[in-house]
Amino acid sequence: MLQNKNISCLIIDDELIAREVIETHLKKMPDIKTIASCGNAIEAFSYIRNNHIDLIFLDINMPEISGISFAKSINKDIKIIFTTAYRDYAVEGFELQAVDYLLKPISFNRLLKAINNYFEIYSEAKHETIQNVDSNDFMFVRSDRRMIKIDFEAIIFIESYSDYIKIHLADNTIVTRETISAIEAKLPAKKFIRIHRSYIISINNIVSFTNEEIVINNKSLPISRSYKKEVLQILERF
Repeated sequence: MLQNKNISCLIIDDELIAREVIETHLKKMPDIKTIASCGNAIEAFSYIRNNHIDLIFLDINMPEISGISFAKSINKDIKIIFTTAYRDYAVEGFELQAVDYLLKPISFNRLLKAINNYFEIYSEAKHETIQNVDSNDFMFVRSDRRMIKIDFEAIIFIESYSDYIKIHLADNTIVTRETISAIEAKLPAKKFIRIHRSYIISINNIVSFTNEEIVINNKSLPISRSYKKEVLQILERF
């Protein structure tokens, strides 16, 4: 059981972008401290030996030592949240008493839910669940060799085109070479929803929605199967 508020986390994933997305999400949460971010399980063992670790975000499909094998080999007091692109390991993951099982790409809202699950299950003091507090109302992105300030309120939706994205504003469109997952990590979760691997939308600009699509600023955007449950749960709260 936890004896203090601060939760020491370790991120293990052989994909750099996946580690960066999780670390960016965690920076928005109070009482969470990322001790290290490792590209493989072998590297992670040294951090476990030399640091107190409460919680590990652990990829499953990794070279040399899989996440499942790694989880079986460490102290059971260290809790695991599995992160993976594959659903196939879910049963085995939960058999290892994982706190949660997150499918990539991991949104801030989904990771926040996993962290709150951890607090609810393992916090001796029944730690108050984390609420997302937005410290800024803008972000900067690189476009045409300069950093451009974009107010969150001005964003209608964001569209991905493999190695670059378009940020659609009310009166302009900004193109930047950045992944949609990296941009998602910068956005306030209370104002934006990822509805598809290619789309993030502004909640305030929704005109209407069904189980299959969302109309935003007179444009119809699809809700993909992998995001549907979470998207509808969020929208039905309003």
